[in-house]
Amino acid sequence: QVQLVESGGGLVQAGGSLRLSCAASGRTFSNLAMGWFRQAPGENQKFPAAFSWGASNTYYADSVKGRFTISRDNAKNMVYLQMNSLKPEDTAVYYCAARAARSAAVVATPTDYDYWGQGTQVTVSS
Repeated sequence: QVQLVESGGGLVQAGGSLRLSCAASGRTFSNLAMGWFRQAPGENQKFPAAFSWGASNTYYADSVKGRFTISRDNAKNMVYLQMNSLKPEDTAVYYCAARAARSAAVVATPTDYDYWGQGTQVTVSS
């Protein structure tokens, strides 16, 4: 069992930065693939943003690549999403998600993730 709690969301102006955190408990953290998804206002689905799994694997959606960085501290059971050069279109609820790491390739489909945090709101003003 895994419990996830996100924090760090807030209001920032375009071009600014935020760092989201996700604290995990209940399972060996290093064995988990971690993902960040986001759901914009009015949308009915979550979209992939960034993923971390295995020893050093990362993947970024094209929309955030070069601006966002996912990192993790396995000793602290924490995963982070550093978001730089934020744009208004980044406004969304950001969710931390986890699954047992099994694949060598990225898994970026929400239905493949078993555990979810409550979400944290990120609002980017223009």
